Amino acid sequence: METMFSAIMNFQLTQVIMIVVGLVLIWLAIAKKYEPALLLPIGFGTILTNIPLSAAIGEHGPLTILFRFGIDTELFPLLIFIAIGAMIDFTPLLKNPFMLLFGAAAQFGIFVTIVLAAAFGFDIKEAASIGIIGAADGPTSIYVANRFAPNLLGPISVAAYSYMALVPIIQPPVIRALTTKNERLIHMDYHAGDVSRTLKILFPIAITIVAGIFVPASLALIGFLMFGNLLRECGVLENLSKSAQNELGNLVTILLGLTIASKMQGELFLTKSTIFILILGLVAFIFDTAGGVLFAKFLNLIRKEKVNPMIGACGISAFPMSARVIHQMGQKEDPFNFLLMPAVSVNVGGQISSVIAGGLILSLLA
Repeated sequence: METMFSAIMNFQLTQVIMIVVGLVLIWLAIAKKYEPALLLPIGFGTILTNIPLSAAIGEHGPLTILFRFGIDTELFPLLIFIAIGAMIDFTPLLKNPFMLLFGAAAQFGIFVTIVLAAAFGFDIKEAASIGIIGAADGPTSIYVANRFAPNLLGPISVAAYSYMALVPIIQPPVIRALTTKNERLIHMDYHAGDVSRTLKILFPIAITIVAGIFVPASLALIGFLMFGNLLRECGVLENLSKSAQNELGNLVTILLGLTIASKMQGELFLTKSTIFILILGLVAFIFDTAGGVLFAKFLNLIRKEKVNPMIGACGISAFPMSARVIHQMGQKEDPFNFLLMPAVSVNVGGQISSVIAGGLILSLLA
């Protein structure tokens, strides 16, 4: 009888709170559809992790084994990048490469947040891991945090994916505060026509080589992303491309979410640092959005062909959610203003820029 009730007798308040957190994450995933593929496994894994004497964690626990196999080795985030690469069509960006500049500008929040995190007392590597939340790219956040601040992996992962899900709530008020009605009404032409298959094949190869030469630390991240895209575009591996997009992406996403939860133990998660990380993650998203919008406004001062400043906000890596948000905002201002394709062009550029930004941070602080 004592063994049967030993879990109940060993419950601590922090574990009860974390089980409630897990239930909230599951509710957000199911009821609100906030990043359900990640938040539901993380939420359920959090419950598994915080039941006293849980066999799911510990030296021989399956979540611990999965963590060593998939996170310590950085395998899971890299496999996710193959799936993401296979899902992305870079055609809109290739039609207008100029849009890549917005992706670079929208990484502004990463570096602002690093400075703020350092000011709050985090060491430089922890600050960099927190700042990368602003990449709006969950796998990149996990990859960098595991390298520099594995003790903060739980809250950083939750913040990254939660704020990605909240893009439709976070971005619109920031955009409206920085733009005028007339700016939001600007129409943009989309260049019709297709991109040659040769260019689509050469693009991921060229990006890998260039990024590898200039930012070698980004090569694993950008290389796996571009390999996934090459599977998509080569035209001879359709089954592998579909498998990467579906079976591989879905399976690794489940394992990634459950594995992250092994770091969601009450004594590790319920700290003052977690509160600061959640606040700083929000700051990163706000400044990323602002950086992209302000860069677009600056370009309008020197360009004859004006851009709608709202598309600058798509420079974050939350693809394709951010592009949809901007398109919907444009439609509310003017039902005949179609911003989806320019916004998608910027959004896929943001995916590349965020990965390179993660590699740049790894290179600078390694």
